[in-house]
Amino acid sequence: MGFRLPSIRKSLFAANHASSKAVDAPKGYLAVYVGEKMKRFVIPVSYLNQPSFQDLLSEAEEEFGYDHPMGGLTIPCSEDTFQRITSFLN
Repeated sequence: MGFRLPSIRKSLFAANHASSKAVDAPKGYLAVYVGEKMKRFVIPVSYLNQPSFQDLLSEAEEEFGYDHPMGGLTIPCSEDTFQRITSFLN
């Protein structure tokens, strides 16, 4: 399952400029929203290069497209799954 980096870049640019309500993430990080309660996580952009995270991005694209009104990416998995996957990326 592949993903298109130009689409991700467009999405991240739009997410950075989308919502005045969203709290900015520090430089080199981005906000993602995970789980039923849309818990916000701020993660390093270096995660975008990791195959396991790319799989999550592909799932997000299939489920939500690139329209993320929260001001960050919405990841379609549980908080536990997200934390388990990202714990291996640290």
